[in-house]
Amino acid sequence: MSSLDNKVSFQINGRQVRWEGDPVRALADVLREDLELTGTKIGCRTGECGACTVLIDGQPVNSCLIPAAAAADAEIETIEHLQDQPVFQRLVEAMAQTGGVQCGFCTPGIMVTLWAWLQDRTLFGGDVTSALKNNLCRCTGYRSIISAVEQVVEAEVSGR
Repeated sequence: MSSLDNKVSFQINGRQVRWEGDPVRALADVLREDLELTGTKIGCRTGECGACTVLIDGQPVNSCLIPAAAAADAEIETIEHLQDQPVFQRLVEAMAQTGGVQCGFCTPGIMVTLWAWLQDRTLFGGDVTSALKNNLCRCTGYRSIISAVEQVVEAEVSGR
């Protein structure tokens, strides 16, 4: 971002984007309202619920807490970008089978977090429960979500 203007460049879902606006505006708002990436949900706006989780340079972050300018020159991935990945599709199927999805409001943030965990378990100390500590689901609880992830991991290990 230039100090003389309000233009920010990102790479979002593999596409270079140059956005112009208030540099302190929440990244979640920019994604949803300006870039029409509405898969990212906004819940609490305080970083408690994790509904707005996106990946910035491979790390899950609460996009409601990140000013757009702080993501300048970063690689941002939203739920829309992950949906075409085979492992992500296996996770979607496992979530449906285990009942890990209820109302679906928190699901995009949870799915982004689980995707990050499946890609690099060291990010969270190897523990999926720890990975989900920043995602709040009041509908289904975590047992069915964790069962879904366990199905995906078991399939990876067994080569299915």
